[in-house]
Amino acid sequence: MAELCDLQVHINGQQTFYLHEKTISRFSGKLRKIIKKEKRKTQIRKTGIEINDFPGGSDGFELFSRFCYNNGEINISVSNVSLLHCCAVFLAMNDTLLPKTTEVFNRMFDWSMTDVIVCLKNCAPFITYADSSGIIEKLISTLIIKITQNSDSTILFPSSSSSSSPDSTVKSSTLLRLSSCSSSKGLWWFDDMAILPPAIIERFVKALGAYGIENNSLVVTRFLLHYLKTSSQSKTQSFSKCDYGGLADTAVHGVILMGKTAFSCRGLFWVLRIVSSFGLSRECRGGLERLIGGVLDQAKVDDLLVSNNGSSGVYDVNLVLRLIRESNKVEGGCLDRMKKVGGLIDKYLGEIAPDQNLKISKFLGVAESLPDCARDCFDGVYKAIDIYLESHPCLSLEERSRLCRCLNYEKLSLEACKDLAKNPRIPPRVAVQALVSQHSNIPIAYTSDHNDYSYVNDHDHDTPLTKSSRELMVLYNNNGAKDHLHYDSAEHTSKSSSRYDHKDVDPDGVVKLNLQKMQWRVVELEKVCREMKGQMSKMVKGDRLMVSSSSHGRPLPRLC
Repeated sequence: MAELCDLQVHINGQQTFYLHEKTISRFSGKLRKIIKKEKRKTQIRKTGIEINDFPGGSDGFELFSRFCYNNGEINISVSNVSLLHCCAVFLAMNDTLLPKTTEVFNRMFDWSMTDVIVCLKNCAPFITYADSSGIIEKLISTLIIKITQNSDSTILFPSSSSSSSPDSTVKSSTLLRLSSCSSSKGLWWFDDMAILPPAIIERFVKALGAYGIENNSLVVTRFLLHYLKTSSQSKTQSFSKCDYGGLADTAVHGVILMGKTAFSCRGLFWVLRIVSSFGLSRECRGGLERLIGGVLDQAKVDDLLVSNNGSSGVYDVNLVLRLIRESNKVEGGCLDRMKKVGGLIDKYLGEIAPDQNLKISKFLGVAESLPDCARDCFDGVYKAIDIYLESHPCLSLEERSRLCRCLNYEKLSLEACKDLAKNPRIPPRVAVQALVSQHSNIPIAYTSDHNDYSYVNDHDHDTPLTKSSRELMVLYNNNGAKDHLHYDSAEHTSKSSSRYDHKDVDPDGVVKLNLQKMQWRVVELEKVCREMKGQMSKMVKGDRLMVSSSSHGRPLPRLC
């Protein structure tokens, strides 16, 4: 038995094979040289020989051993021919195994498309050896020919690059372009090639001359997006995300080049979702975001709800902030476009507001990212703030006040302003400011004592407001004291004077009392507005209201 196993071979530090020295050295010229160089044969028998970087590791050496022990005979198929060929090259089996594998490869043009893909896939564990021996180049050349032969409309165009050329059967520096592949029949090879590892796909794209910034092929771009999507959904994928970085960049380069005509806004967001999980370069990400920002007015709120892979929140708010920034840079943007983006962002705020991990700074960053002219009404922003406050009940008074700073009170509707005034989550000072802004928008004040009207205009003339009109709004400070609003006609500013009576104040019931008083005043405001509207209607019918021709001609306000 010792004579039959007189040689130990350690392969890549993984496994040790006990072999018959004469049998093994008979078929391998490299092993014969290694054994002859050893001066101490006895030492070889004790420790054996080390072979590192063997193609395919222990699996490759086991195939080689079977070939030797079977007297140079082995079943060669598309599944093992690549590995056997690399082993034959590595062990210098020029007169034994190498001619057999070479003969199989010479007939590869008779293989089916599936055979070529299977053979390529099996090259992944020893791709360096397969690449250096020329196998990868031959297989990819055959693959390109198979695709062109089975496609409806195929044209080979010369490329400007000659760095990576296919086999001699395909001319150097060629680019495969499938000019009519919009139908599913023309894209039949997408799914077939999805099983290949990223390193093989990278060499395939390079052979087409469409890798990196050279990618100007829509078909290659669509194939790469399909491949990346399939890979991201695969549960058996053994490659890291970084292995796909070059392919993701190549796909994005193609999208940037043809995105405005070949991809809709929703399609661009689909691309972004696919490539975001891979090692995308900063340059490509910025280019894709600029492209999306230019058509952000066409997006839907679902498009913006991109999940955040980090721990800072459910959705990627930073992405939306960058998209808005790119949208604001679009030259020649019309006001209608900005208003569409404004409505979109208001809906987005309502979606992200319940997120417990969303910081106030991020919420405000989105809310304040658009100019004021992008919104005709701030009701949507107020609703989002209300949702945020309801979802974050532990916010301090200062934080709640800070959150409300993004509101333009003058652009709140009367209904929203009434709801804000009654909202216990809104700080009293904010509610006061909102109510004051609504009062300042009323240029005509009804005087119940004199049954007359006082006009508020932009001139420096007196604008008398009677006691009834000045008490249209009643404000309350934190101590429960009542503040009456006054209007200074010379300064056009609102001032308040307070009377404090601490004897009647119950510290434990101040907040509840204030809310009740504010709600009561809102009801009073509605009543006064109805009276003003009715009196104005009577005066218009009786032709009692005369507007001076020297005024600025502002239209009558919507009182309620």
